[in-house]
Amino acid sequence: MEMNSEIKRTIILQNYQNPKNRGLVNDNSYININTNSKSCIDQIDLQIKIKGDIIEDIRFDGEACAICTSSTSIMINSLIGKNINDALKVIDNFENMINEKEYDKDILGEAIVYSDISKQPNRKNCALLTWSGVKQVVERRN
Repeated sequence: MEMNSEIKRTIILQNYQNPKNRGLVNDNSYININTNSKSCIDQIDLQIKIKGDIIEDIRFDGEACAICTSSTSIMINSLIGKNINDALKVIDNFENMINEKEYDKDILGEAIVYSDISKQPNRKNCALLTWSGVKQVVERRN
């Protein structure tokens, strides 16, 4: 899916202003993980609910920049309902895109809005932070 920079900005802004699943729940069926950046303000608590091998829900809260918050929201939209193997494929492709390696843009959906983030190397970690956190949890389950 090709997008111009204006559409990308709009999607990022929408996901920053109205992020999906912001707010944590008091539920022991969720796996909790804290992600924080060494290079900026980003500190996000994630809650991931996996039933069988399906990611049923992901929630988050914390303090983060616009890129990290919107990336987290887009990640949540991208991963809920996927099985662990499919989720890992999406995460790996997202990481490859951010790190300027070969990737399959067809499986990234809205996450493709970060395809130009490598032009701002200091923002790569902001985009990747929570994706890496979910990957840690999912890999432990796999």
